[in-house]
Amino acid sequence: LRHSTPKDMHRRHATLREKGRRQAIRGPAYMFNEKGPSLTAEEEHFLDSAEYGNIPVVRKMLEESKTLNFNCVDYMGQNALQLAVGNEHLEVTELLLKKENLARVGDALLLAISKGYVRIVEAILNHPAFAQGQRLTLSPLEQELRDDDFYAYDEDGTRFSHDITPIILAAHCQEYEIVHILLLKGARIERPHDYFCKCNECMEKQRKDSFSHSRSRMNAYKGLASAAYLSLSSEDPVLTALELSNELARLANIETEFKNDYRKLSMQCKDFVVGVLDLCRDTEEVEAILNGDVNIHLCPEHHRPSLSRIKLAIKYEVKKFVAHPNCQQQLLTMWYENLSGLRQQSIAVKFLAVFGVSIGLPFLAIAYWIAPCSKLGRTLRSPFMKFVAHAVSFTIFLGLLVVNASDRFEGVKNLPNETITDHPKQIFRVKTTQFSWTELLIMKWVLGMIWSECKEIWEEGPREYVVHLWNLLDFGMLSIFVASFTARFMAFLKASEAQQYVDQYVQDDDLNNVTLPPEVAYFTYARNKWLPSDPQIISEGLYAIAVVLSFSRIAYILPANESFGPLQISLGRTVKDIFKFMVIFIMVFLAFMIGMFNLYSYYLGAKYNPAFTTVEESFKTLFWSIFGLSEVISVVLKYDHKFIENIGYVLYGVYNVTMVVVLLNMLIAMINNSYQEIEEDADVEWKFARAKLWLSYFDEGRTLPAPFNLVPSPKSFYYLILRIKMCLIKLCKSKAKNCENDLEMGMLNSKKRKVRFHSSIQNTESFSGKNAYTKPTRYQKIMKRLIKRYVLKAQVDRENDEVNEGLKEIKQDISSLRYELLEEKSQATGELAKLIQQLSDKFGKTLNKD
Repeated sequence: LRHSTPKDMHRRHATLREKGRRQAIRGPAYMFNEKGPSLTAEEEHFLDSAEYGNIPVVRKMLEESKTLNFNCVDYMGQNALQLAVGNEHLEVTELLLKKENLARVGDALLLAISKGYVRIVEAILNHPAFAQGQRLTLSPLEQELRDDDFYAYDEDGTRFSHDITPIILAAHCQEYEIVHILLLKGARIERPHDYFCKCNECMEKQRKDSFSHSRSRMNAYKGLASAAYLSLSSEDPVLTALELSNELARLANIETEFKNDYRKLSMQCKDFVVGVLDLCRDTEEVEAILNGDVNIHLCPEHHRPSLSRIKLAIKYEVKKFVAHPNCQQQLLTMWYENLSGLRQQSIAVKFLAVFGVSIGLPFLAIAYWIAPCSKLGRTLRSPFMKFVAHAVSFTIFLGLLVVNASDRFEGVKNLPNETITDHPKQIFRVKTTQFSWTELLIMKWVLGMIWSECKEIWEEGPREYVVHLWNLLDFGMLSIFVASFTARFMAFLKASEAQQYVDQYVQDDDLNNVTLPPEVAYFTYARNKWLPSDPQIISEGLYAIAVVLSFSRIAYILPANESFGPLQISLGRTVKDIFKFMVIFIMVFLAFMIGMFNLYSYYLGAKYNPAFTTVEESFKTLFWSIFGLSEVISVVLKYDHKFIENIGYVLYGVYNVTMVVVLLNMLIAMINNSYQEIEEDADVEWKFARAKLWLSYFDEGRTLPAPFNLVPSPKSFYYLILRIKMCLIKLCKSKAKNCENDLEMGMLNSKKRKVRFHSSIQNTESFSGKNAYTKPTRYQKIMKRLIKRYVLKAQVDRENDEVNEGLKEIKQDISSLRYELLEEKSQATGELAKLIQQLSDKFGKTLNKD
């Protein structure tokens, strides 16, 4: 009976081998080795026991066998530790880890991380190999350079990428608990160098294997962008995720071969930020996310949050974060600051409020000048009132532009070949170049808007100012207005000089009877005799462009309305599509324009119309042909040159087919596609655009619109004095500090090394003390709560998806339990046989005595 049990167990093992083995990775042996590794019966039995979780056999062989090589490998190149870890046998793993000189511990750790076996990971990390922590910071490739098979899967190297460290793999697998354990052990993911870095390390990696270098960067960024790593490694996960999303979006445009991967990672960071925001439960938590550290970023003057995180999100176009209901609700509360009752009112009441501001804007401006800190002043400083005031001011400005042209609605009083003067001795140009009262008001509005733009450039900086397209539109509009008025003023000065000459030197009352110098007589001519470069003509042309740009600026305030906002966004996207289309359009247009010009330039005067005979005529003909306004006769010659004429017909026909049928329809398809993209996510796009509009009115300052902002208020003088005072204080402090530094350097020069030594110790102690004993700020407490919720939610979601894994673990536990029961049965049988033998011996001795 004693000898039958091992045979039965061996028979069962053989049966299991015939049915197939549950290895971590199995496959045909001939694919890997021509001849598998030669294993003794003992080693094969040992590997089988480790694989199936036969704890008693593994323990017995490790303790009693003197010839066993516990680092032996099977035909797949896996040792006992790898097989035990791959099948989640914790007890077997712990037994193997007690042995010295155990090989491939690192690969077992990576395997446990990839499968999410937390307890096995903890057991492996307690191995002496990880005592110093250097193993966790070195990649498998760096270990191989040290002639170490620590992370090797088999004799050919690691099963994972050579740059994958345990912390990177755990982050890839979204294993929150394992990432936390590794972070406590000191593991970190090193941020890759800049793509254009020229350091020796990057240059060497790029030269040796550019593909591996790019893949290693990608793997590192995948780890950094992991929600598990972002949550547990950063003190400010929201800021880290926003910055990383922007960096990844930038890399997507640089490393185009990995564009989709980088965009996916960037979106992953954005989704993480949205997920954290979605877990907020009160206003305090929302404010913490939107403002960053609320203890630092509060404005001390008016206690208005800085919204630094949402500004960063808008800059990096994290649209879902900005359009999130929690964010929008907070922004809406700030939008109606000091006007809490107006938020719940109907549209009619809001319209009456806007109408009241429109009527009383001059009086409100005077009241704000007198008492900027009064209740009325605080009301005018609210973002909504600032928006209404600026919108009303700009509407008045547009009204002035219309009124300025109203005297010509029914036609001008004089034709281009006529002159009209107030008296016979007046020069005609003096009358036409004088500024009307509406033009003077327009100039005041323009000056006010210029002053507002200057303040914005001063506050934001030129680099940030030019990023926004609306600022460029304002700059162009105001520049053209200034150029127009300057040219008009130059024409007025020249006409005034001519009038002054007439008043001094001409005695006759009728200028028609007087011969004037050419430079004076020019200003008496009718419009049809003016030079093309006349300042007044240039002024009128520039003024027309400025008027068009002024009215187009209405689109800036359209996102405030839910109905017109999406249309304005679609229009903006359409403009981008048109600019892309223009590249191909210009190439095709230039090709046919130059070709048709070369064909017909020799036939000037020999055609029925001047089309294609000059570059200008070629441009006009082809351009208007797009809209069907050119004639076929444009290619017909008066001479019998049929070859040239036929080529002209062919080229002109191909041009119309290419431009009208192909390119224009392609443009329509592009515009339609852009509109569909906006329409599918119209709510997010609109709320994002509205938030950008709102934020421009949240900052302090620029309360009064143009032209009321030209008059400085007492508050402006107060702030000016404060700034001068702060500058003087900083200047005095810097001088005093320089003097103290010079004195200390002179006194302590002899003790330089000692001071450096003690200061380094103090810095180290203060840093560790800060991390260990510094009381967490309010912001850190809030972020800790939010991240804890996020991690718990992620773990719950993952547990719901791991039912099959749980069943597999149960099967493996049952298998291990079966072997333990068999071992206990075998031991009990052996003990029973011994007892029977002892009883039989005693019974025999008793019989012999008798």
